[in-house]
Amino acid sequence: MVKAVFFDFYKTLSVHGEQSFEVSLQKIAKRYRVEINWERYEAAVGNLFVDTSASSPANHSLLEWLMTVITRECEFLRELGVQQHVEQMAWELLQSGHPLFAVTNATLYDDVIPTLEHLQNAGFKLAIVSNWDTPLDPLTERLGIAHYFDAIVASHDARVRSEKPDPHIFNYALAAIGVSAEETVHIGDTYEADIVGAEAVGIRPILLDRDNTQTGRWNETIQSLTELPEMLIPH
Repeated sequence: MVKAVFFDFYKTLSVHGEQSFEVSLQKIAKRYRVEINWERYEAAVGNLFVDTSASSPANHSLLEWLMTVITRECEFLRELGVQQHVEQMAWELLQSGHPLFAVTNATLYDDVIPTLEHLQNAGFKLAIVSNWDTPLDPLTERLGIAHYFDAIVASHDARVRSEKPDPHIFNYALAAIGVSAEETVHIGDTYEADIVGAEAVGIRPILLDRDNTQTGRWNETIQSLTELPEMLIPH
């Protein structure tokens, strides 16, 4: 019998209205009147985002992680030929779309609150299990959904230090709300992190495919969270 429902956060519950990284860079460069060497852009972006897990707060303290991220942004800009105002431009580039600043541009999908209310009223325990680089509690409070959850588990947390599909983050959430894997389902949009990770610890995974781009990838797939109550609540 299902007693608990875990949710991924980004692109499951929340979407961010950030513009593309390249467009953000163009606007910031224009504002500072600096020239960008666009011939180096693809290689520089590749260097910026290569092996980002190594600098994740799951592996370092939050302050160490922040310094690493800012340093990499500065190196990225210098690789593109920027010589002036590098640190300030790096900070603005972070503000334009990094999860650190998601509180400024995060919005909920329309199906989130009706689904959370339905499941909570039906007696399910609810939790967020997310690969997220910054504290999620303040963001969920601003979005008005924190009170629905019995636990909000983010990979950045020094108490967790684990990213999906690693089993520890799921086991941490199970212990936090006092349920077994067999009593739990997990809903997320990323096959490798959410489906593979949950199944490995015995949690029933459900793939959320909002854009209908993962047809046939998993046997239990939904396109909207409004489909969940019908799947989970006995009739």
